[in-house]
Amino acid sequence: MSTMGSSTGAGGLKRRLGVSDAVMIGLGSMIGAGIFAAFAPAADAAGSGLLLALALAAIVAYCNATASARLAARYPESGGTYVYGRARLGDFWGWLAGWAFVVGKTASCAAMALTFGLYVWPDQAHAVAVAAVVALTALGCGGVRRGASATRAAVVVVLAVLAAVVTACLSSGAADLARLDLGADTTVGGTLQAAGLLFFAFAGYARIATLGEEVRDPARTIPRAVPLALGITLVVYAAVAVGVLAVLGPYRLAGSAAPLADAVRAAGVPGLAPVVRAGAAVATLGSLLALLLGVSRTTLAMARDRHLPHALAAVHPRSRVPRRAELAVGAVVALLAATADVRGAIGFSSFGVLAYYAVACASAWTLTPGEGRPPRWVPLVGLAGCGALALALPAVSVMSGAAVLALGAAVHGVRKATADSAR
Repeated sequence: MSTMGSSTGAGGLKRRLGVSDAVMIGLGSMIGAGIFAAFAPAADAAGSGLLLALALAAIVAYCNATASARLAARYPESGGTYVYGRARLGDFWGWLAGWAFVVGKTASCAAMALTFGLYVWPDQAHAVAVAAVVALTALGCGGVRRGASATRAAVVVVLAVLAAVVTACLSSGAADLARLDLGADTTVGGTLQAAGLLFFAFAGYARIATLGEEVRDPARTIPRAVPLALGITLVVYAAVAVGVLAVLGPYRLAGSAAPLADAVRAAGVPGLAPVVRAGAAVATLGSLLALLLGVSRTTLAMARDRHLPHALAAVHPRSRVPRRAELAVGAVVALLAATADVRGAIGFSSFGVLAYYAVACASAWTLTPGEGRPPRWVPLVGLAGCGALALALPAVSVMSGAAVLALGAAVHGVRKATADSAR
């Protein structure tokens, strides 16, 4: 399979994305709604151990990102871990990864859309969320370059807002660095649960891998773009966490519905709060756009293998994007956005994402040195970390996520039995 050129052929997607485009798509997924919303529930779980939880989430994310980048360079196709799992571990594990990703991230898309609605017009959050999904689905159908350009603009705006938040907090007389110290309330279970919730926000680097078929020279571009996007995100998250904790402390942060807006008010800059709300809205749209692109590409890959309706595998001849897959994903997300609950969707999505990356790490373990295998400890730590963080999530998230994985396994078993009996 060629990894060069601008197109993968008559039936493939067009390779248009360079390193900067791929980095921006990853940043748009990671520096999105999560940074405006994830710190409060994470602080509620970890207490004064929030920064420790952030570091733990970053370590697991680094291992998973490294494993995913090596696999994506080896298999530069749409689908991400669905493709890697099938190639390295067998059809069942690839199917389960794809199932976990599509179901979990579809719920995540709905949560992002609802977060946007709550920031823009709280009384009509569901209607605004549906409108956002429709608009971004239409944008994605116009071509992946349009999506990358829109994501780039959103990232620039959000980074400017976050820089203003950090500056306001750390330069305030209300800031007290003693609030960053670990206290007696720090527990292993609480830290792991907080890390699992924060991992939800880090996991956007998968968007780079799932767009592998639309990246120029993926063998070089993806291994460069993934760690670069993750590194920038970690620096941003750490700076924001330190600033907000220094002003609010872990307990006020845990009880906040809009922590960054509350932080700038506590810092004595209330006029910045509306800007923060606007930045949160832009960040949410950027995350939602990148997520819709990633889910539709995994849907495309699964449809090509007839694990989903084959009609979804069509690529539009002019725009070279999977419009049917994008429209199908957009329709499901719009339906969920009209009916779903934000907090429940986040925990459910976290479990699915961690299961997805567990398969990625197991797949990376099977690579040989000649295939670009990462150091042995990387997939091992990533796999163990995914398992620990998934099981530490709130019980309802673990139970619902496990039920969905079991359903996916059952669907695969029925399909295999039906195919075998037809032979």
